[in-house]
Amino acid sequence: MSETQGAIQSRGTRPRGRRREMVGVVTSAKMTKTVVVTVDRLVRHPKYRRVVRRRSKFMAHDELGCRAGDKVRIMETRPLSARKRWRVVEIIQPAARPVDGRPVEAEVVEPEQI
Repeated sequence: MSETQGAIQSRGTRPRGRRREMVGVVTSAKMTKTVVVTVDRLVRHPKYRRVVRRRSKFMAHDELGCRAGDKVRIMETRPLSARKRWRVVEIIQPAARPVDGRPVEAEVVEPEQI
């Protein structure tokens, strides 16, 4: 009986296989605890030998509170729903947030008095 307990314990502590990780940008964060992450990759065209950009969209489980525009790292996981097989591991770079209701990039220039 102690042999079976040892086998069960060793099986429980065995490291899992290497899970795939990808880096992408959050394109939609309108669902509860779910985000859509777009991952870009470059592929050489088989006939024309030109580098082509390919995009893949993944639905990922989000416990960190990501927003649209955030650069995130996602990791493969067990199926969480019909379309979710990824989860957000970390937010690499948060998106620029508006301050005082104005966009960050826009500069307000007052018209000159003539």
